[in-house]
Amino acid sequence: TPKMLTRKIKLWDINAHITCRLCNGYLIDATTVTECLHTFCRSCLVKYLEENNTCPTCRIVIHQSHPLQYIGHDRTMQDIVYKLVPGLQEAEMKKQREFYHKLGMEVPGDIKGETCSTKQHLDSHRNGETKADENLNKETSEEKQEEDNDYHRSDEQVSICLECNSSKLRGLKRKWIRCSAQATVLHLKKFIAKKLNLSSFNELDILCNEEILGKDHTLKFVVVTRWRFKKAPLLLHYRPKMDLL
Repeated sequence: TPKMLTRKIKLWDINAHITCRLCNGYLIDATTVTECLHTFCRSCLVKYLEENNTCPTCRIVIHQSHPLQYIGHDRTMQDIVYKLVPGLQEAEMKKQREFYHKLGMEVPGDIKGETCSTKQHLDSHRNGETKADENLNKETSEEKQEEDNDYHRSDEQVSICLECNSSKLRGLKRKWIRCSAQATVLHLKKFIAKKLNLSSFNELDILCNEEILGKDHTLKFVVVTRWRFKKAPLLLHYRPKMDLL
């Protein structure tokens, strides 16, 4: 029965998985070491790496001289933390607004958008302006649509060079691209197929270090497992699909 399948877990039982080992608080702006995939608060990790080049958890060397280049924002983990811990996201947003307001600076990112919306709303009332409900709903709808069309620009980004290694296909006019680390090899196949006017993206193989990549691999996974210690951009090759007997 549904009752038997439902199992309640106390937040205390999973705290070890959603807290930062450096500050012992819940993860804020979760940032992951690409070498070992351990995650910390970004501010904690950046401060730690100013004098160290190893992971605070497993002590593996991240990079001898530039460890900050081998860490990345982990949006998935941060979303999980915010969903599990009641009120954490709202409290963090409030702290950030107060911090930037105290310094007299503009609030960056999504917080700025919320602040600006509030300010515009207050200004309209100060000026004695009133808007019809229809216009207000329209503006809200447009804002939501713009938010939905973010196209993952706020994700961790990966720089890629797409080279053709077959005489049967032409090279891309613009082979240098930058996209979300959450994009998959399948997304790249569809992108290349569209640019080359191919009938199907299934006609392509994408390779890294001469190894065919699985279509469900994320670019983050490819970087961590097949491009570690190498400088950007991530070099990928494409060619017509080869049927292996």
